[in-house]
Amino acid sequence: MTKHRIYTTSFASVYPHYVAKAERKGRTKAEVDEIIRWLTGYDVQAFEAVLENGVDFEAFFAQAPRMNPSRSLIKGVVCGVRVEEVEEPLMREIRYLDKLIDELAKGKAMEKILRQ
Repeated sequence: MTKHRIYTTSFASVYPHYVAKAERKGRTKAEVDEIIRWLTGYDVQAFEAVLENGVDFEAFFAQAPRMNPSRSLIKGVVCGVRVEEVEEPLMREIRYLDKLIDELAKGKAMEKILRQ
């Protein structure tokens, strides 16, 4: 079985699209970064290194310092797929991130996005 193309795509190449989507809706890059750090446990320096080194999605999630245990509370549909029903673990993590960015762009409060 071949890997899905997104797994080998550089995270840094998709990151600007996350930021642009948020900014188009009046949200900020800082909020996008906060969401990513909340989900993965990367600190500011480690996250910057990910972007500089061209780490792909597979390594981005595999090397994440601490995936947030509250991510299992993320529910809903993104790209026509219910995130909690995605069986492949890496794709589920990617969909969690997509869903959080969607919630940000839709104007949801950060406290709710971060499941606090």
